[in-house]
Amino acid sequence: MFREPRSGPGGKPSPTSLLAAVAVLAAALLTAAPAAAAQPVNVLPGTAATDVRAKLERDGALTVTERIAVPAGNPVHRTIPLRQPAADGGDRVFSLADVRLDGGDVQVGPDAVRLVLRPGEATFRYAVRGAVADDGPEQEVRWQFSGGWDVPVDRISASLLAPQVPRDITCLAGPVGGDERCDRYEIGRAQQVQALQFGLAPGDRLVLSIRVPGGAVPSNAVVERPFDPAHAFSPHPGAIAGVAGVGLLLIGALGTLRHLRRRDARTAAAATGPAEVLTTTAAGTTFTSPDGVLPGHVGTVLGERAELVDVAGTVVDLAVRNYLGIEELAADWRIVRRSPPDAALRDHERAVHDLLVGERDQVSLGELGRGDLAPVREALYAEVVARGWFARRPDAARNLLWWGGIGIALAGALLAVLLVLTGPLGLIGVAVAVGGLVLTAASRSLPARTARGAVLAGRLRGLRAHLISVPVATFPAADREAACFRALPYALVLGEVERWLAAWADLDAADAPVAHWYRERGAVADLAHLRAALPAFADRLCTCFAAHRSPPGSPEPVTTGAASR
Repeated sequence: MFREPRSGPGGKPSPTSLLAAVAVLAAALLTAAPAAAAQPVNVLPGTAATDVRAKLERDGALTVTERIAVPAGNPVHRTIPLRQPAADGGDRVFSLADVRLDGGDVQVGPDAVRLVLRPGEATFRYAVRGAVADDGPEQEVRWQFSGGWDVPVDRISASLLAPQVPRDITCLAGPVGGDERCDRYEIGRAQQVQALQFGLAPGDRLVLSIRVPGGAVPSNAVVERPFDPAHAFSPHPGAIAGVAGVGLLLIGALGTLRHLRRRDARTAAAATGPAEVLTTTAAGTTFTSPDGVLPGHVGTVLGERAELVDVAGTVVDLAVRNYLGIEELAADWRIVRRSPPDAALRDHERAVHDLLVGERDQVSLGELGRGDLAPVREALYAEVVARGWFARRPDAARNLLWWGGIGIALAGALLAVLLVLTGPLGLIGVAVAVGGLVLTAASRSLPARTARGAVLAGRLRGLRAHLISVPVATFPAADREAACFRALPYALVLGEVERWLAAWADLDAADAPVAHWYRERGAVADLAHLRAALPAFADRLCTCFAAHRSPPGSPEPVTTGAASR
């Protein structure tokens, strides 16, 4: 019991009496403080009161002890969320270990901890993982010290002890998502953070966070983000920078491809000029082609790929040179074996000869079956490389870029999946995938010709111009057959066969050459008939060859007609 202090002169308390009273009151408060900390007291009926003591351990765990005064009556329920919204739109995930509750029942679930507290006093102990997060040069320790009650909370006292002196304190109290500050929070004795709050409504919470120097304890924060396409493919600065980088690389690759194509075109254009199909020497007049190119080579040199019309041109060339004969039937054509292959034939010509007749004496186009064109293509590609027109097989050069583009596209798709699951950088993966697809599409434009091959391409265009414009009547009579028919396979693969034969068909019958290698129902066909029949024969032959397609996945085209180049 406190006595009234004595009065000084004039009825006022003397200074000595006042000092004595203050001393007695201070001693009484210091004596009562531990008791208050040890046992919270409800101020109002029907409300709870808690005293929370937390300590940040050296291993990053936050050990917590709550002493709870539960009001009389029905059990009190409390839910502690283990998944809480984070500032960047994700979910901050916590976990509890070493959970013990005296005075009730506890259930720990994946997303929340649920308590059922009996009236009276309860003690709740646990260790929190996930409360420590790196934030620049500092670490933030954050935990919801109270919340999820189904009754009002009259008083909450909380303290948090850290290994190092906190640099900043934030205490929020009130409805979830609000920014109201606690009634009182400060750094007390022994570097301990203390907070005090009165009067929380059911469902309100108290969140206490502190900042400590970086590396004070191991960080253990876990943030999970549900998949959100708008976020995964958002224009994040990192995503924009990544897309820009991929775009610059793609522009560089396409620019290099364009430069190579233009250089190849300039070389070919410089070599374009008049061409002659006959060369006269002291030994006589002979047929010549630019750089010794054969009809089967023309498509590969100009289009950088072996096409079916090149094989058809080779068949006509073999017929003109008397290795094969072509006979027109009522609704089909028949190929007749005239001379066996010899040393004068190139590998691709021998392969065509074997594909058509082999050891047979004759075969109709309808009986060809499903022969394999691969040996013909292999021989053609090997020959154009051996002649120095290509540094490497053109299909291999394109396939390398084609498969490389496919690989980049698949890697980009996988990267996009990984990035959208981990952050807002999905656009980088999409950009890589699109770049791979662009490279795949551009693979057909990859130039593979050498300088010599580019010169030959120009000379072949000059040969086409020659076939279109040369006055055939100027050829000597003795050389007309060689000039007409030896150039005919080249006119076929260059798309000028009808024009070339029309020019010769306009000559007088006595001056026109005779196609002994092509017969129409047993008789030698005249040039007027051959002008219409030979393109039809080539188309029919290409249709038969079209069944022999390239291996799956190869960018090699299949041409079913004698298309112009």
